Amino acid sequence: MNIRNVAIVAHVDHGKTTLVDRLLQQTAQDARVEIAERALDNNELERERGITILSKTTAVEHAGCRINIVDTPGHADFGGEVERILSMVDSVLLLVDAVEGPMPQTRFVTDKAFAAGLNPILVVNKIDRDAAQPHRVVDAVFDLFDQLGASEAQLDFPTVFASATLGVSGTDPDHLAPDMTPLLDAIVERVPPPNASLRGPFQMQVSALDYSPYVGVIGIGRVQRGELAPRAPVAVVDAAGRVRKGRVYSIHCNQGLARVELPQARAGDIVCLAGVEGVGVSDTICDPAAAEALPTLTVDEPTMTMTFCVNASPFAGREGKFITSRHLKSRLMREAAHNVALRVAETADPNRFEVSGRGELHLSVLIETMRREGFELAVSQPAVIFREADGKRLEPFESAAFEVQAGHQGALMEAVGQRKGEVQDIAAAGPGRTRIVCRIATRALIGFRAEFASLTSGSGVMTFASAGYGPFTHGLAARRQAGALISNATGKTVAYALFNLQDRGRLLVRPGIDVYEGMVVGMHSRGNDLTVNPLREKKLTNIRAAGSDENILLTPPTQLSLEQALQFINADELVEVTPKSIRVRKLLLKESQRRRA
Repeated sequence: MNIRNVAIVAHVDHGKTTLVDRLLQQTAQDARVEIAERALDNNELERERGITILSKTTAVEHAGCRINIVDTPGHADFGGEVERILSMVDSVLLLVDAVEGPMPQTRFVTDKAFAAGLNPILVVNKIDRDAAQPHRVVDAVFDLFDQLGASEAQLDFPTVFASATLGVSGTDPDHLAPDMTPLLDAIVERVPPPNASLRGPFQMQVSALDYSPYVGVIGIGRVQRGELAPRAPVAVVDAAGRVRKGRVYSIHCNQGLARVELPQARAGDIVCLAGVEGVGVSDTICDPAAAEALPTLTVDEPTMTMTFCVNASPFAGREGKFITSRHLKSRLMREAAHNVALRVAETADPNRFEVSGRGELHLSVLIETMRREGFELAVSQPAVIFREADGKRLEPFESAAFEVQAGHQGALMEAVGQRKGEVQDIAAAGPGRTRIVCRIATRALIGFRAEFASLTSGSGVMTFASAGYGPFTHGLAARRQAGALISNATGKTVAYALFNLQDRGRLLVRPGIDVYEGMVVGMHSRGNDLTVNPLREKKLTNIRAAGSDENILLTPPTQLSLEQALQFINADELVEVTPKSIRVRKLLLKESQRRRA
């Protein structure tokens, strides 16, 4: 059977996963199989957040050709997922919104595809939107390709117009077919067959991992050379060049939402190998008689780091199952084995680990996943990773795109200016809305999401992608101007005490909640920290007087999510994460220790 290997890449929320749904629905071989919405996003966090976090593979058949499809994340923080799968495919479908046009992440994924020598197929999606301008978007994409130094073959890209929501596509936006056949035809005609040879010893690089409770870790990748039968012996060469022996238990391929067992793996196909113990991303699985490693998969270096600590608060061990440094180290090392954009380093303190990733969301998804698995841990304030070049200090920058109502443009421009952002483009983004693109230090965007939501009354959209490193930005203001209200005792909070603390700032806890000394219970209205007693009860006497009793009315407390807590804390604070609670605490719990520090 003819094979085509293609990845779908795009900016976040441009319709990749919905497009895959339509392709699966049209090519389903069994009419009884119902394809659910966002069928490939089977991770609990992905469904909750509405984004793709992990790259996933599937396959459809069209016109006698097997099309292997890789769905990739669109968020910049998960760019490593895009980079590591480009070695598996021979072309990319570049999805671009018919209204928004090329966005920051569009530039990033396109640049990576060009660096891998791939020729794109442009899919202008969402042409059913009222403000769609498909021809303008095609011109903007051509300009982007030219800026990225595309070759003649890459500039001669085919274009398909589509609406994944309606399930229509075509080469002319005014005359669309009622299904996805034009897009499937374009893939078969324009994506080259795999450049692989059946001759020679077997060789395959693992680009992704899956797990089954029955067969363990499953290595997914494209076969570069030769053939392999089930239960055959293999050699595994890791990134350091170490060779170990193994045996393949079974071979599967993707077919729609199912995995089908294969009698053998053949060159050019994307297959799933089970039974090879200890296999990791970037490992080469090959014939024992020819243990040749393929080039190691490389991704861009992390730009942000955090410290993961063993939870040492007075409430440690109350809610979690995994609380020791051994558990924490094992879990982080296991994550780093398949998350190629993540770096884990041990420190002089065995209870602390430096974890580096692509951004706040990249690291917070890991923390949330560990939390749901039953881990207790404490994490520090996110910090960017600086570099030195030619004696100058460099820091990471982002290309940020803000889409806001016209009435909020002035407030946003002022906020960007305060953060030393450089506005690069201002354009209309539909009736009454404006899109502002700027280059800004990553350090300036930490904690900005909540302020942006407040500035735009929740109607703004903020997206960003890496813009490389640049000279250190001087004069950036501190992230949090307000101080903290810190508990001076351990026990349950009392409504009477909280009522009297309301004038001091915004509370983070409600009555009847367990708190401990050194825990942050609110945000001070001033810039300094204030130690308070949230446990103080009203003194009761035998004497009653008219008007001496006040009616206790409490303002609902601010409930911080994990991302909000990470953005809120200062350098001398930690976020305590347990399966049931998210607390903010001081690094030094005792007031006397904080004064000496």
